[in-house]
Amino acid sequence: MGFDYATKKVQELFIAGRRAEAIAAVPDEMADEISLCGSRDRIRDRLQAWEESPVTSLAVATREPRVLRFLAEACL
Repeated sequence: MGFDYATKKVQELFIAGRRAEAIAAVPDEMADEISLCGSRDRIRDRLQAWEESPVTSLAVATREPRVLRFLAEACL
């Protein structure tokens, strides 16, 4: 994904037990590439980009039925 430099550093910190530093070392750009955050329109746009990529799975974790419903409808 182009974040080798960061993932190695994050892994080193995490394995060393420096969890807070590992979290802080995750680049915003990387988090943005692998997450769905933001407005409904932005999430729809990101889903469209993922549909055009080699990604074959999407893991969703939410306690909000309305969020799950929105994602299901946006993926149709």
